[in-house]
Amino acid sequence: MAWIETLARLDLDATAGSNRANGGRACRFVFAWASRLGDGWFWYALAAALLLVEGGAAIVTVATMAAAGLAGTAIYTLLKRGIRRPRPSEAHSGLILTVAPLDRFSFPSGHTLHAIAFSVVVTSHAPQLGWLVWPFAALVAASRLVLGLHYPSDVIVGGTLGATIAWIAVAVVSSSGVPL
Repeated sequence: MAWIETLARLDLDATAGSNRANGGRACRFVFAWASRLGDGWFWYALAAALLLVEGGAAIVTVATMAAAGLAGTAIYTLLKRGIRRPRPSEAHSGLILTVAPLDRFSFPSGHTLHAIAFSVVVTSHAPQLGWLVWPFAALVAASRLVLGLHYPSDVIVGGTLGATIAWIAVAVVSSSGVPL
């Protein structure tokens, strides 16, 4: 199983390399805020804005975001509890941590899962918001690495799960004939 050890080392090395950017004050500030907003605040504000601007036309979209979010939380919680992968800071003492993790385990990244899931749902409803949600989702995903909270594999799997959950949610809504 030498290949697994090699992948694990590459994962840790990539995290440590990304985390070096956290040494810069401006970088640390931007990624810490992206992480904090990615805790849910950005998405709650966006859902509220959609409801305020579009009224009833946004109810299905916001409900789909909520359903994808709940499904994502259930799935990543089960995975984290089952796999129990330690955070990178437990494996690499040289990481600069400026944001405390929300939970104990690393795999998969819940922030990335939700950022991608919500971006898929929102742009399925309003493609013109892609300029806002996709760069923010990328910033949230990158923040997990730069802040030393996750390995690249955590972020990749979190994003893949988020996209899958959202595509399923959008497909279910679309197949029902209700406009997203």
